[in-house]
Amino acid sequence: MQAVPLTFYSFPLSGHAHRVALMLSLLDVPHRTVDVDLRGGEQKRPEFLALNAFGQVPVIDDNGVVIADSTAILVYLARRYGGEAWLPADPAGAAAVQRWLSAASGPLAAGPATARLVTLFGAPYDAQTTMARAHAFLAVMEGELGRRDFLAGSAPTIADVACYAYVAHAPEGNVSLEGYPNVRAWLARIENLPRFVPMASSPVGLLAA
Repeated sequence: MQAVPLTFYSFPLSGHAHRVALMLSLLDVPHRTVDVDLRGGEQKRPEFLALNAFGQVPVIDDNGVVIADSTAILVYLARRYGGEAWLPADPAGAAAVQRWLSAASGPLAAGPATARLVTLFGAPYDAQTTMARAHAFLAVMEGELGRRDFLAGSAPTIADVACYAYVAHAPEGNVSLEGYPNVRAWLARIENLPRFVPMASSPVGLLAA
């Protein structure tokens, strides 16, 4: 019996979902994408909550193996389809990746991602506070990317995939990347990877017409 392609539950404007879309493309994993109508509340319906009780995208269903949470999905895809190329097995390499996965769920989410939520979706956060957090996070990235090409070493890993979208789209949250040449060079390296796929830009923040 032929295996059913992996199903990817997504939302086009979600940076969390883009992490999974990018990883699936980089690994060339056959899949079908199902866009979830977040504005219509589809993520809160029983059939979706059966996939993810938190009612959030992304989710994947890989022939009955259901994984929710973008960073958990990245770990799964790297191990299932990427060998050690995207997630090192050695303790130091694995720890270096985990450090940035934690950063993606912490200061990246509280800074650039939340600043974008304010401008794009009108989320009730203080814009100046989130922008300050964003620049603090980018300053750390800038320093570390001055010493290596990618976040966890000399080659791309899921750490880079986890951080890419919300950094690339930081200007949508009124967070300029002008003062971060190492970060911009890192973004270009990600965008030059084979099978890279972008996330659609939104005309808000610094990109507003």
